[in-house]
Amino acid sequence: MRYFQVNDQCNGCLACVQNCPANALRAEDSDANRVLSHNMARCARCGNCYRICPQKAIEFQFMLENGWDEVKSLELVYCSVCGVPIYTVDYRRTLSEKLGKESEPTCSKHRDEVTRAAKAHFLKKKSPEIKPDIRSDIGSDMRGGAI
Repeated sequence: MRYFQVNDQCNGCLACVQNCPANALRAEDSDANRVLSHNMARCARCGNCYRICPQKAIEFQFMLENGWDEVKSLELVYCSVCGVPIYTVDYRRTLSEKLGKESEPTCSKHRDEVTRAAKAHFLKKKSPEIKPDIRSDIGSDMRGGAI
């Protein structure tokens, strides 16, 4: 039995990895999975990972041996534009539940691009009466003098 374990509540959000002051946790994306590992020799046993985990997925047992122990392997979701891994399937499910909707899986590099394209498509579809250069109309109203 390992000192550090991760239960089935883990969704791969990486809060534990990002908040470990001893760098005793790491995440590696390989193939279709995100693999979380723990290094007992580096662990300060501070419990920060336990306290920070929003899913309450961290469990501590008796101390045993040194080295990296794989604690969880989670399926990855990739950016729909460039294919870079962005988060896990379980983390996406958590986001969808909290936001009340599913969103296109895009990395930070392509998120704005996809959002702009979706907004443009929506405006074109829902509001064909919108003038293409509305700023020129507003500007001409302002030049005429007092309102």
